Amino acid sequence: MGLKKFKPTTPGQRHKINSTYAEVTTNIPEKSLTEGISKSGGRNNDGRMTMRYIGGGHKQKYRIIDFKRDKQDIPATVNTIEYDPNRTARIALLFYADGEKRYIIAPDGLKVGDTVVSGKTATPNVGNAMFLSDVPLGTVIHNIELKPGRGGAVARGAGTYAQLNARDGRYAIVKMPSGETRMILTTCLATIGSVSNSEHSLVVSGKAGRSRWLGRRPRVRGVVMNPVDHPMGGGEGRNSGGHPRSRNGMPAKGYKTRQKTKYSDKFIIEKRKK
Repeated sequence: MGLKKFKPTTPGQRHKINSTYAEVTTNIPEKSLTEGISKSGGRNNDGRMTMRYIGGGHKQKYRIIDFKRDKQDIPATVNTIEYDPNRTARIALLFYADGEKRYIIAPDGLKVGDTVVSGKTATPNVGNAMFLSDVPLGTVIHNIELKPGRGGAVARGAGTYAQLNARDGRYAIVKMPSGETRMILTTCLATIGSVSNSEHSLVVSGKAGRSRWLGRRPRVRGVVMNPVDHPMGGGEGRNSGGHPRSRNGMPAKGYKTRQKTKYSDKFIIEKRKK
């Protein structure tokens, strides 16, 4: 993994910083693990726009990712490391010993030819999926289940990871990517290592067109709208604004929106840093 800057031969190249894609080994996905995506453009079944700033974008195919890692105690060899247009991380194509193929989120340091395994027989090596009851304390993990068998839900984006701090009876105490410390059942699976493509946050698109390729339309600030469109809109000259709030009036910047009686509060030991 690495980044490259561009010579400013055009205005769009002047500030552009992009990935070298050095870790990617092929640009042809496994056909049996891909399916088509139909884009909505932010419209619902009546054709009305319900999500703004969505539309256009390059045609993509969805790669079916194995978040559950439920093929246990069967070794698999990493065949390719691939780019996935649907996520920030890289993905790895696994060839299992029994002939099955699956995609997983590629952890940092996983290379073609490496062997990974899931389940009770797994050792704490990068790419192996283990139960939290078996993971050594202090280990960096990702793709963590919150409910046993449901599949990984935490730490799946590029460069993210969590850390197993302790175990207390049925629960493991995990420090989340947000800084929150919470309890997760030790019967949940997690993958060893941090997610690949950690330099994704340093990428600079360089021009508006690259956002359009990704299916993102221009986002308009509330203060430049009319009062009919946004609570912060309207006013002569620069007198618009007021208290920061969303389009439907929900206060922003400091107003707590979390439910006071949320069921998962009992699992949270320390809340995330403000």
